[in-house]
Amino acid sequence: MKLPRILDQPNHTPLGSVIGRLGWSMLPGSFPPPPGSCGSSPGHGAREPRARLKMTDLAHEIARHLPFLRRYARALTGSQERGDRYVRICLETLIEEPGRITADEDPRLLLYSIFHDVWAVVQSVAPEEAVAAGEPDAPAADLLQQGLAALPAIERQVLLLISLEGFSYEETGRILGLDRDEVRTLLHTAQEEIERQTATSVLIIEDEQLIAMDLARIVEEMGHRLCGTASRQQEAIDLAERSRPGLVLADIQLQNGDSGIQAVREILRRIDAPVIFVTGFPERLLTGEELEPAFVITKPFDPQILKTAIAQALSLSRGPTRPR
Repeated sequence: MKLPRILDQPNHTPLGSVIGRLGWSMLPGSFPPPPGSCGSSPGHGAREPRARLKMTDLAHEIARHLPFLRRYARALTGSQERGDRYVRICLETLIEEPGRITADEDPRLLLYSIFHDVWAVVQSVAPEEAVAAGEPDAPAADLLQQGLAALPAIERQVLLLISLEGFSYEETGRILGLDRDEVRTLLHTAQEEIERQTATSVLIIEDEQLIAMDLARIVEEMGHRLCGTASRQQEAIDLAERSRPGLVLADIQLQNGDSGIQAVREILRRIDAPVIFVTGFPERLLTGEELEPAFVITKPFDPQILKTAIAQALSLSRGPTRPR
């Protein structure tokens, strides 16, 4: 596997344009139509129509899984910019090597496998010594490695793949190149690490009382301290300024039309703390058009998934903590 061309491209290359190129690359023997064209080039319509349709559907299926791969990449790195950078590399790899995914295999599983394959390749060509030097004129691969080297330990990758993304032990092993017993051991180690994690104060922004109580219970089960619950935008801002929480759990739709998104934006202008959105409307956050949070949990949520997100958010943050 070779390094894709995206290593030499600017970070702001739109994901949508890469996805569009991916769709064309997966059509057998095809290429994008010229500007202004309404259809394919002459002769293409009669060539392998079933294969063309199958691969087009596969490209659409890959696109359907991209929001979740982006979520995973952001959860690993704690950064939308770095996470999306790795997703672009995956897509560029598929454009250059479309045979890596076939119609008779699980595209979601292979997509995540490529994500980790790319990491391994870049890591192998970008020595850690060069990264540590932090030279401003370092080549693109070295600069990218600065982010890739920050990916969490293998234990956390296992934890996120199983708890956040819902992969089985066998699927996680295939993605990471591990056997089932290794995956089980690494998951146990990661869960023990969560138990040892230092505690922090948590602000909950939620207008549904039962959900707020459930969130508070989970937070306290993990050993963290609840500094308050807010159901209105200004209330949340004022509470955050007074209590200086180390973590914020927020819904995006609050009472009387208030916005949890706006509340969080104002809070982050005042304090530095990780944010996890817990919402029934994740599509409003996962648009790919604006700055997106690293952690988005969909309602109704699995308590274990939320606990995993909390642990990872805190592990990537330098926010205020206190020993238990």
